[in-house]
Amino acid sequence: MANPLDKATSKAPPTLGEGCLARYDPDALSAEDGTEFEGAAQLWKELTSTEEESSSPDPQ
Repeated sequence: MANPLDKATSKAPPTLGEGCLARYDPDALSAEDGTEFEGAAQLWKELTSTEEESSSPDPQ
């Protein structure tokens, strides 16, 4: 019997390492893998500024 996973239309990119150290191979990734995120820097600024505001003591 054929492997049912062979019919899948998408496959995970190649990985480096094993276990907890496993990660996607950055040289094998492309824009087709969804690795581009133009708004990442802006999102990071928003998330970190929100965390800083909530963790700073109230001046009142």
